[in-house]
Amino acid sequence: MKIRMAPGAFAVAAVLLLVMLSLPAPAQKITIKIPPVKTTVDIENQPVALSATALIQQLAAPRGENIFRLQISGDLSDLQQNITMILRTALNREDRCGDHIDIQHAVLRPQAPSSTVVSQLHFERWKCVKILGKERPNKLVGGNGVIEIKLTPQVDEGRTLRLVPDVGRIEADGTLGELLRSGPLGNQLREKIRDSLLKAMQKGTDFKATLPAAVQDYTIIEKAVFKDTGTGNLSVELDGRIQISDDQVRALVAQAKERVAAAKADHP
Repeated sequence: MKIRMAPGAFAVAAVLLLVMLSLPAPAQKITIKIPPVKTTVDIENQPVALSATALIQQLAAPRGENIFRLQISGDLSDLQQNITMILRTALNREDRCGDHIDIQHAVLRPQAPSSTVVSQLHFERWKCVKILGKERPNKLVGGNGVIEIKLTPQVDEGRTLRLVPDVGRIEADGTLGELLRSGPLGNQLREKIRDSLLKAMQKGTDFKATLPAAVQDYTIIEKAVFKDTGTGNLSVELDGRIQISDDQVRALVAQAKERVAAAKADHP
């Protein structure tokens, strides 16, 4: 059976076909991988090597306002290797008429979304008394203990990282146990462990070093977690978003290409 078209139908069909062929193909979404950015930070006079990578993926582009998802991954494995020495430098002390603190060993482990530091220490408290006109030290308390501190990352106002420390398991008897749970010794450990890890996190994921200049001031971090890379090594993972104009997208792509070219030149 033959199908007959009304007069002018061929012309209408031809115009529709031309319109369909002239429609632009859906724009391909942009994905940019930032090669590893390596840096070193000094923590308690101990150099710690850090490395960070970034993944920028376009989600949408409504009315020229391009929205990207950002993922930054910071490698903190060198901090793990040096955590004992860092805490020793920060906390070890030996006051003749005061406290003696000796960090014997410390371990930093991922416990997603947090991390934990388990420290083994020896503690003594001394007080000096005068006997026949001479000041002599007298030990009041002493012993060995283990304290576990959990650190959970949080993000304030879209850009500021912080760590919330919580004391977990404590193995110590008597006075030493109380000092670790609620005394100044436990507070010192929490603060020093938090500050050391936070400094490494902030330096390792610094926007100025990790991201191209085109997006550094337009990034909002929404979430931060610690992760196990699969070998027990600790990493910090940041999730966020970027919203930029078409011109800034072009600048981002150009700057990312420069980063990749520089990385290839350094490692041909």
